[in-house]
Amino acid sequence: MRALKQLVRFGWEQALSCLFPVVIFASLAITQIIPLPFLPRYDWLLIICILMQVWMVRAGLETRDELKVITLFHLIGLALELFKVHMGSWSYPDEGYSKIFGVPLYSGFMYASVASYLCQAWRRLHVNLVKWPQFLLVVPLTTAIYLNFFTHHYWIDVRYWLAGLVLIVFWQSWVTYEVNGRRYRMPLILAFVLIGFFIWIAENIATYFGAWEYPNQTDAWSLVHLGKVSSWLLLVIVSFLIVSTLKQVKGRSSTKVET
Repeated sequence: MRALKQLVRFGWEQALSCLFPVVIFASLAITQIIPLPFLPRYDWLLIICILMQVWMVRAGLETRDELKVITLFHLIGLALELFKVHMGSWSYPDEGYSKIFGVPLYSGFMYASVASYLCQAWRRLHVNLVKWPQFLLVVPLTTAIYLNFFTHHYWIDVRYWLAGLVLIVFWQSWVTYEVNGRRYRMPLILAFVLIGFFIWIAENIATYFGAWEYPNQTDAWSLVHLGKVSSWLLLVIVSFLIVSTLKQVKGRSSTKVET
């Protein structure tokens, strides 16, 4: 019973951490079923995302420092969207006033919601990192993973080589978290895989409700290829590494101030 209680509490904390993504998915579903007046769907989604972000900060669910991290992810995601849509990897077929080069601005919030989840879970579960690799290893690896999303269109795709480097660099790293005052630990690589897999499930839900469209989904919706899990896994690693690095830098700064 204690194990079940802990599992339920862990699931509840995870659900609360996913508040921003849940609102996005709910908005995708509602606007797909019920057309809203006056503005195209993509514009309503942008307004909903902005209002949700403002409310989360004003309600104290996100701090201003976390908002800075989330905004960074919005820009990183938007840059990736602009490039991928230009290359034909996927598309946003509907009309919208807030589209730039075929990309609606609300799309950046889908990446920002991943950062929101990480920040929320980090705080709610009191996450700590054990045997975190050196900064000089983490930053180049993060940069290489992100750049590969662009360069593989012109050069060879080295994602599996990068995944191998992730295994080597983080093989001894653990993430610890707290549930009801009791601490647990998990291999960091397993955490990457689990988050990437659940984002792939979320991607299937998002494409079903028309968030975006892959070339094979033009005529009718179909399951997103399982190979996309590797892409999300690498993007999760980029997200986690940026959040964790900024958290550690912030922690060191606070310690210096206290000293």
